[in-house]
Amino acid sequence: QVQLIESGGGLVQAGGALRLSCTASGRTVSNTAMGWFRQAPGKEREVVAAINWSGFSTNYADSVKGRFTISRDNAKNTVYLQMNSLKPEDTAVYFCAADTRRILGTDWYSIQRYDYWGQGTQVTVSS
Repeated sequence: QVQLIESGGGLVQAGGALRLSCTASGRTVSNTAMGWFRQAPGKEREVVAAINWSGFSTNYADSVKGRFTISRDNAKNTVYLQMNSLKPEDTAVYFCAADTRRILGTDWYSIQRYDYWGQGTQVTVSS
């Protein structure tokens, strides 16, 4: 069983930056793909970014390309999401998710692909 703990959320002004962290315990995630998702009030959960086990392959939602960067430190069993140039529409609860496979599949954006989820961390961007 894998436990995922997100941290780093908070309140920031538009144009600002935050770095989210997701640390795994219970089992290593250094050999699995990972993803970040978000859910705004009244909206469905959507993918933000995903990264393969090595960190050499990443995918992003169009809405965050060029602003967000996903990375990982397998020695620390941790995945990061650097968020720059934040916009009010980025306001949401951000969730970390772990796959049980190494690579990013064609369904990398799908909630159903991921087997383990964190509790989420709130990100609020004020205008």
